[in-house]
Amino acid sequence: MSAEDLDNYETDAELALYKEYRDVIKLFTYVVETERRFYLANKVDFNVRSAGQDVYFDVQLTDAWVWDVYRSSRFVKSVRIVTFKDVNVEEVQKTDIDIPDDIQ
Repeated sequence: MSAEDLDNYETDAELALYKEYRDVIKLFTYVVETERRFYLANKVDFNVRSAGQDVYFDVQLTDAWVWDVYRSSRFVKSVRIVTFKDVNVEEVQKTDIDIPDDIQ
């Protein structure tokens, strides 16, 4: 496989992932972003914990979709995220996810 073939494969996989995201976002209530992953979920349980002087985040997602081009199955029943890094949780506004007809 040439470098160009590999680049084309990765580009096609990323485009397919974006199209899947565009199709499934309407099914979810929350967008969750961490330093490692991007998720869609219908339930988010967000907890701030401490371990001595350190503070970390313990986030439980239910009914989730994972943005990961290399996963064979991106729909998962539950996800637990434990991190010392920032976690961004946003509620999806249904009007925010309307995709213009000219890019579909």
